[in-house]
Amino acid sequence: MLFAELKRLHSLPFFDLIQQARAVHQANWPEGEIQLCTLLSIKTGGCSEDCSYCAQSARYKSGVESERLMGKDQIMVRAQAARDTGSTRFCMGAAWRGVRGGTQRFEQVLDIVRDVSSLGMEVCVTLGELGPDEAKALKEAGVTAYNHNLDTSPEHYPNIVTTHTYEDRLRTIRNVQDAGMSVCCGGILGLGETNDDRLKMLEVISEFNPQPESVPINSLMPMPGTPMAGKDPVDAFDVVRMIAVTRIAVPKAKVRLSAGRTRMSDETQALCFFAGANSIFYGDKLLTAKNPAVEKDRELLSKLGLGTQQPNPAMSAPGVEGDRPLSPACAVEEEADCGCGCA
Repeated sequence: MLFAELKRLHSLPFFDLIQQARAVHQANWPEGEIQLCTLLSIKTGGCSEDCSYCAQSARYKSGVESERLMGKDQIMVRAQAARDTGSTRFCMGAAWRGVRGGTQRFEQVLDIVRDVSSLGMEVCVTLGELGPDEAKALKEAGVTAYNHNLDTSPEHYPNIVTTHTYEDRLRTIRNVQDAGMSVCCGGILGLGETNDDRLKMLEVISEFNPQPESVPINSLMPMPGTPMAGKDPVDAFDVVRMIAVTRIAVPKAKVRLSAGRTRMSDETQALCFFAGANSIFYGDKLLTAKNPAVEKDRELLSKLGLGTQQPNPAMSAPGVEGDRPLSPACAVEEEADCGCGCA
């Protein structure tokens, strides 16, 4: 969806926007169910990147200690507990710039994925940058979806991260899609961006071909020691508006109400669900940030009369739309000569 249309939608009176988003949501997700996902940091801290919101960067004194990759047995205990408490997607995150095939750590991750996928849940990983071969290996091991957020607009991105580029992120997303995995791709509100930045990010995401299978909308959790530590909380109405516009722009995606829910009232979360959110992270922790307790989430969903989605580990990735260009792989005009392997 083009920026001008996204801006028109975002500028609508609040209730007009919510009404339109609700109609799109009911047309595409009539069951009234919420996807429950659990996120586990399987390798925490010590990351070489300088993402200014992230407590796991080795460049900041955030108090997060660097840890080795968790053992498979530990991860399986957490995965089984997630399944037993109702999660249908198990997401594993590692604080790395990326992974490379043939290395010990990548082989360990593939082994972990194979075992987790045997539990009957959907499997999502976020490991940083991926090449085409690594993407194919993850798909073959049993990964359902790969998370790689854009964070913000192309214009604002250099103010947030300098150790990799927007084009690096787009290239990974294209590799994931080419391997046949679903893409989970969203952003973070509260990074000092403008409304236009938020909508330009959504323009890029909505123009992917195929569109993402899920779109997480995060609100910044300012982490001590990071450059974003003093940022003000995101306004609740801004979150609801972004959920609503995302639902209209990416109608068939799961729109995930992600980081920041500890700062939201039940009423704000209910508005988000009404406007089109149909997925949450579920459990006591999101990588290094707190998350609402399982019992509290269950109580809220019960009050709202919302059911929960069943896992679908065999789901197919969204198909390419033939009359639209493929998702971009890089910003170089002559792709055959760019050297990134995207041609």
